[in-house]
Amino acid sequence: MTNVELISTPLTKIRSDALVLATTSGDAPSVLGIADLPEAARAAVESAAAVVGVTGALDEVVKVPAPTGLAVPLLVLTGTGVSGDAALTGEVLRRAAGSATRQLSGTETVTLALPITSAHEAAAVAEGALLGAYAFSGYSGSATPVAHVEVRAADAKDSATRAAVERAAVVATAVHGVRDLVNTAPNDLYPATFADKAKELAKGTKISVSVLDDEALRSGGYGGLTGVGQGSVRGPRLVKLEWKPRKASAHYALVGKGITFDSGGLSIKPAKSMETMKSDMAGAAAVLHTVLAAARLGVGVRVTGWLALAENMPSATAQRPSDVITIRGGRTVEVLNTDAEGRLVLADALVAAGEENPDALIDIATLTGAQMVALGNQVSAVMGTDDVRAEVVAAAEASGEQFWPMPLPEELRPSMKTPVADIANIGDRFGGMLVAGLFLQEFTDGKPWAHLDIAGPSFNEGGPRHYVPKGGTGVGVRTLLQLLEGAAANGR
Repeated sequence: MTNVELISTPLTKIRSDALVLATTSGDAPSVLGIADLPEAARAAVESAAAVVGVTGALDEVVKVPAPTGLAVPLLVLTGTGVSGDAALTGEVLRRAAGSATRQLSGTETVTLALPITSAHEAAAVAEGALLGAYAFSGYSGSATPVAHVEVRAADAKDSATRAAVERAAVVATAVHGVRDLVNTAPNDLYPATFADKAKELAKGTKISVSVLDDEALRSGGYGGLTGVGQGSVRGPRLVKLEWKPRKASAHYALVGKGITFDSGGLSIKPAKSMETMKSDMAGAAAVLHTVLAAARLGVGVRVTGWLALAENMPSATAQRPSDVITIRGGRTVEVLNTDAEGRLVLADALVAAGEENPDALIDIATLTGAQMVALGNQVSAVMGTDDVRAEVVAAAEASGEQFWPMPLPEELRPSMKTPVADIANIGDRFGGMLVAGLFLQEFTDGKPWAHLDIAGPSFNEGGPRHYVPKGGTGVGVRTLLQLLEGAAANGR
């Protein structure tokens, strides 16, 4: 993991492998944060930017030899995408910093001298830089991220600024952890090894971990997990993690879908659609690393994390369309499509989590292709009870992630009626994301609840952008952690 350090060194005395400055866009792009440079050096920087045709667009990173007056060999100009005197929000700074470090892969030390006027902005720069400095090296050591990041801030010694940057490092570590799990091949990451990984990561912390294997799940009435997992030779698992600080102000239960590979089961997916299905456990990965980060930061709420882990495979033992299964708690489901499996494992975990009477239930899942139809691959959806849904949206806005509130129309519920069970696992095709949300609502027992559908944003199939790499993105961790910290601060 790249390390980060706060400095307040004058620009002319900075010695690192690269100095990063921000640029604005518009009709007259400019370089920001150079007012305290000597006039000659300032003119040289502005001239260099003009000569290479800097536009200041987001994700534009231009490298030029550092002009006379600077002690670094390389000057890097990173675009903000913001024109004129428009405000540089935390997310603008986060993206500009992430673009720079991502495109400076292989550089040892990078110093970011972006405009910083507060602890919040310092944290945004540090977080973006660390998120951008990521490379998955599980199967190849060819990629080498930036090793050391320096963030230049006038108040580098201020305790609030230092604390904010330290938090940013914890957040980035959690996001990287999710990315690593999502990028791991499914022959290496399956329910049992995922559970082992959770236990390994919790060692040395104050997080307790318990695991139910396939036999315990059968005897415990977890029909969703056992039904989905019965087609694979690698049985399902339900992992519970608990962070329980003294005098916790509230109890939040986080439930994550962990389908370590989704073939669709007997309702098999087209071959092309399976290529990214190692990412179908991104929700469980987000829950795992959110709990770890909450403990590391000492967040003052009790957090239970539930990882619903199964591999959805076709075989002679796989569940069939028209099978009827019994979810934990006794409700029956007719399985009309075995590729709508995520909601089945989540139903079991939601019931189990709800048995502890948390103040709020939140599930996060790569649940529906309909999410991508509705919102694309960069905006996640959130459904649920009005209060918790609003909390999630507010936390997302504060953290820089994009979650859009969606309804749960009662009119769609009848489409899941079936004469042979309490509910079917699919309904109307149109509004499929909302139908899935309505299905999950059936297993929340009326508790305050939110459902986060991250199907598209969890895995970036296109080219990298700002601090988001190709592959696993780690979406959801920042929002969930912000939500927990907000609950602790408000004493909910």
